[in-house]
Amino acid sequence: MTFGEWLLVALAVAVVAYAAVVLALVAAGRGADARALARFVPDCVVLFKRLLADPRVEWWRKALLVGVIVYLASPIDLVPDFIPVAGQLDDAILVVVALRVLLHGSGPRLLAEHWPGLRQSLHLILRFAH
Repeated sequence: MTFGEWLLVALAVAVVAYAAVVLALVAAGRGADARALARFVPDCVVLFKRLLADPRVEWWRKALLVGVIVYLASPIDLVPDFIPVAGQLDDAILVVVALRVLLHGSGPRLLAEHWPGLRQSLHLILRFAH
């Protein structure tokens, strides 16, 4: 299998796992949580893009954020993404660590200013990153 094929398979597995969790929340009658989770990854992408463009964020914090983005996009992980839960957990931990570094340098107000999603999701990020 080529690198591109591995990347597509890893992406497909991640999308299917993500969709399965969202659907499980809907089936359990937790529609608000399902909506928040379904929007979480796209909201993080927008947040990262906005933080990278913000001149108030120091260059080395931006470099850390770029490193996390490259790691997340890479098919090579510490724990492969096809392993349920654990495969996504290492990615989530890195995002939380990067946000923690950004939060301590820029403050929660900057994250709140750039967060495009639900306030419920922002509070969860702030709780984990603080």
